[in-house]
This record gives sequence, structure tokens and C-alpha cells, in this order.
Amino acid sequence: MAMAAKHLKLFSILAFVVAISIVGTQAKTCNTNLKDLVNECKQYVMHPDNPKIPPSASCCGEAQKVDIPCMCSKVTKEIEKLVSMEKVNYVLRKCDIPIKSGFQCGSYTVPPNI
Repeated sequence: MAMAAKHLKLFSILAFVVAISIVGTQAKTCNTNLKDLVNECKQYVMHPDNPKIPPSASCCGEAQKVDIPCMCSKVTKEIEKLVSMEKVNYVLRKCDIPIKSGFQCGSYTVPPNI
């Protein structure tokens, strides 16, 4: 069973990288280094049932360089199947990146900050 879980995790990571690379071709217009962002932040935003964990300083450093409205305009349903937008919101807030409640990122609407 552990081997199956390992393969599922590997598949999830590969699917995430493929999905991000698809967005990456569009994200070039957002002036974002997607490779660095993915390398530093993927473990904090992957969709599986893992709990939310505070992002690293290096993830926050990369996230702070992102043009959030531009990147959010590139988020598709396919991306949302792999990336937890709730976790993305969590990471942004933990990194002290202002994001207003009601803001739309893909089909996700940012809830009020409680």
C-alpha cells in the first residue's frame, strides 16, 4: 500500500508541474518566474488531503514577486483540480501578501479574513 501512495504522490507532483507549465506559457506576460515559484511553493498548495502548513521563507519570497491578479486570470478548472486555491489563499496570507476578500482567482472567491 505504501508503494501505491508513493506513486500517487509522484503522479500528483508530475500533474501539477505539467499543469503549471501550461499556465507558465501564458504567465510569461505576468513577469513571473514560474519555475522558482513551483520549486519553492508546490508542497504548500498541492490539492491532496494534506493539512495546510505554513510556507517557508523562500516560498514567501517567490510568492511576493508574483503579479497576483495576472496569475489568477490564468487559473483554469484543470489547474484547480491540482492546486488547492484555499491553500493558495492561506499561503498568500501567511506571506503577508494582501488579497482582498471577494477577489476572484480562477473560480475561487477569496473569503473574508477571519
